[in-house]
Amino acid sequence: MPTTRDIAGLVERQLRNWELGRDQALKQTRSRDRTVEHFVAISRAVGAGGNTIGAGLGERLGWPVFNGEILRIMAGDDAVRTRLYERLDEHDTTWLESVLRWALGEEIRRDDYFHKLTRTVLALARQGHAIFVGRAADLILPQDRGLRVRLCAPLDVRVRAYAELHKLDPRIARARVQQIDRQRDQFVRRHFGVHADDVLRFDMTLNTGQLSHAEAAEIIQAALRVKKIVD
Repeated sequence: MPTTRDIAGLVERQLRNWELGRDQALKQTRSRDRTVEHFVAISRAVGAGGNTIGAGLGERLGWPVFNGEILRIMAGDDAVRTRLYERLDEHDTTWLESVLRWALGEEIRRDDYFHKLTRTVLALARQGHAIFVGRAADLILPQDRGLRVRLCAPLDVRVRAYAELHKLDPRIARARVQQIDRQRDQFVRRHFGVHADDVLRFDMTLNTGQLSHAEAAEIIQAALRVKKIVD
C-alpha cells in the first residue's frame, strides 16, 4: 500500500518527466487550444485485474499509471496536489477552472473529495499522457480525447482473484467484492447519473475471464494504434 510520501515522490518524478518531454519537444506546435493529452481510462469490476493490466500497459507505452489508490491519496492530500498545481501555467489554470465551473457548477465552491478528485485528474491529464485506473476518470475527462476501457469478468472469477490477492476465505471475499461493486456503482450514479457498468461509457469492454492480463494490455495498445493515439 503506497504512503503519502511515496505518492509525493511519484508525482514529483512524473512532473519532471513531463517537463523534460515538453522541453525536448520545444512545445512542438503543441496547441494551446488542447484540452488534455490523450489518456487511457480503465474502469474495472472488482477482481478483474485493473491494476495489473494498467501497470502492464504503462510499461508497454512508457506512460505513468495513476490507479485508484494513488488518486485517492492525491485527492486527500493538499501538499501533494499543491505540487501538481504549481506546474500549471496561467493558461492551464484558466482552462481548469472553466472546466470545473462547467462540470460542477455550484459544487465548485465545496471543498469536498469529489471536487478535489476531479481537479486532480484533470490537472494530471493536462500535463501529459497517462493511464487512469478507476475513480470514474473516464467520466471526468473530456469525451473527445483518450480511450475508455471497461474490464469485467464472471463473479466467480473475480471472487477467486480477490480471495487470492487478499488471502481471504472465498465466502468473505465474495461478500467484499459485492459490497465494493455496490459502492462503486453508487459513487458513479451519485456524481454522474450513470451505472458503473453502463457499456455506452466505454470504447471497449474486455472480459478478463477469457483473456490473460497480458492479452488485455496488448488489445488496449492495439486499440490505441487504431485510434492513432500511439504509433
